[in-house]
Amino acid sequence: MANRVLVVDDEKLIVKGIRFSLEQDGMEVECAYDGEEALEKAKQNTYDIILLDIMLPKLTGLEVCQQIREFSSVPIVMLTAKGEDMDKILGLEYGADDYITKPFNILEVKARIKAIMRRTTARRKSGPPENRTLTSGDLQIDRDNRRVTISGREINLTAREFEVLELLVLNPNKVYSRESLLKIVWGADYPGDVRTVDVHIRRLREKIETNPSEPKYVYTKWGVGYYFKN
Repeated sequence: MANRVLVVDDEKLIVKGIRFSLEQDGMEVECAYDGEEALEKAKQNTYDIILLDIMLPKLTGLEVCQQIREFSSVPIVMLTAKGEDMDKILGLEYGADDYITKPFNILEVKARIKAIMRRTTARRKSGPPENRTLTSGDLQIDRDNRRVTISGREINLTAREFEVLELLVLNPNKVYSRESLLKIVWGADYPGDVRTVDVHIRRLREKIETNPSEPKYVYTKWGVGYYFKN
């Protein structure tokens, strides 16, 4: 089955170029040209990944990303013409999984998409059948359906947040450095820095911890990294 991609940008030439290139690789591509249209399509359809420009009319890409995260964990890659670190971090804070700075090479875009698809597919298929559901106290992780619940209440995580939590839970009490988490979850070729990991850990704690400042699941080993306490 072809991967379904939603491309969102108000620059129609950029959308046309991305669409043509992705369709050449056998992907199914839909397009939106403003934030409201993008949000509506995300609500009505299922996509494997969304490419989302930050600067959009009607609703900004950050607003769209934030609202999508209320009902979906679809991987979102932000497209930004701005190179400042703050824009990239903001995108991650709002629930984005990755970002690409304009102007970009279409080969880079395709490589990022394929890398995300590979990781998603591999993680769904990995592990012994008897270990597909992970449980620790009130926390339960359904690895096949990528669902997380706490006391029966579903927690909506982004793709990256899920992958970080899954890795930590599969290896309880093992401390992972920020560099290790970045390499394992985001990939060795990811251009971002370790602050990306800090942002995702903070967002993850906000979602799964009763008191993020006093976590009972994801702990910090000061000066070393992060670990899941079992």
